[in-house]
Amino acid sequence: MTRTSSGEFSVTTTNDYLPHVRISNTYKDLLSNAETTPEVREYIREKIKAGKFLIKSLHQRQSTILNIAQEIVKRQRDFMEHGVTQLRPMTMLQVAEVVGVHETTVSRAVSGKFMATPQGVFELKYFFTSGLATSNGETVSNKSVKTALTDLITNEPKGAPLSDEELVARLKEQGIIIARRTVAKYRSELRVLPSHLRKVY
Repeated sequence: MTRTSSGEFSVTTTNDYLPHVRISNTYKDLLSNAETTPEVREYIREKIKAGKFLIKSLHQRQSTILNIAQEIVKRQRDFMEHGVTQLRPMTMLQVAEVVGVHETTVSRAVSGKFMATPQGVFELKYFFTSGLATSNGETVSNKSVKTALTDLITNEPKGAPLSDEELVARLKEQGIIIARRTVAKYRSELRVLPSHLRKVY
């Protein structure tokens, strides 16, 4: 990913570093060779046809991945600018509808693929996340909430760690409306102990 002179983000793939697949001229020469029997000629035609289909499929796959990445960057511009706290809720279905493919195609396309961003290298799946409501009616991604939760716990007084209820109240002050059980769930996913086990005497 690069930034243009107008300040926009430009997405490119690493296709230039991949080997190019093409049909060998040897087979084309065999087709035009008068000594090639009709049976062999027909066999070669079928294999060339299959090879061309494979090459077309590879190009289409790369194009789909690029289109998906471009849509991710478009929707997650705030993340690109400011980091994980600005990650927006986004589903594969939303991206699929814009790109013009099925949701399962998006899932397969992003699997094992990574993007180098101004905030670091992230797996494409990282950008797909559900959201929570805020006090102003907007939504924030659960990853953003987990980041805010981590910051609160990291900066809490060691002798008086924040309970889940207190974490709910602190998040509410930041405009994030969240239930205590959800805080407990996220805290568990972050592998953070309950407050009475975090207390340092």
